Amino acid sequence: MAPRGPRTKPTKLKVLAGTARKHRLNPNEPRPEVARPDVPDHLTDAARQEWDRVVVKVVDLGLMSDLDRAALAAYCQAYGRWVAAERALARVAAKDALTEGLMLRTKTGNAIQNPLVGAANKAMADMVRYASEFGLTPSARTRVSADAVVDDNDPFAIFDSPRASR
Repeated sequence: MAPRGPRTKPTKLKVLAGTARKHRLNPNEPRPEVARPDVPDHLTDAARQEWDRVVVKVVDLGLMSDLDRAALAAYCQAYGRWVAAERALARVAAKDALTEGLMLRTKTGNAIQNPLVGAANKAMADMVRYASEFGLTPSARTRVSADAVVDDNDPFAIFDSPRASR
C-alpha cells in the first residue's frame, strides 16, 4: 500500500522552515552527522563542477551528511546530462535556422521532436526534483530559514533543538 499525502520533510528542514511541531516529529528519526562527502569518481566534468559549487553550501546549511552523497551525486549528474544535452542542441541549432534543432525530419519526411530535447527536458526535471531535496530551488528556499537563532530561555526553543524529538 502506497503512503498517503505528500512526502514527509526531514525534521531539520521543518525546523529551518519554522513548521516543526513536537507532536508531529518522529522521535526516532536518525540524525546523521553533518559532513562533506567525497566527490564520486563517476561524475562527468560538468557534474563535478556542480558538486564543487554546491556541496560546500549544503554542508554550511547543515543539510548534508555522508548518507546524502548519492542524492547529491544524482542531482549533479542530472545537471551534467542537462548541460551536455543543451550543448548538443546548441550545436545542432547552429546548423538549423528554421527549428533551431528542436525538430528533425525522419526518413519518410515527417517532422519529429529532436530526441535531444527530450533528454534535456528529462535531465532538467530530474535535476530540479533532486535540487528541491537540498533546498536548492527558489520555492524550496521559501520553506527554509537558515538564520534561525535559538534562545535557551525561549519556551518554544524545544522545537528548534535536536533534542526536541528525543
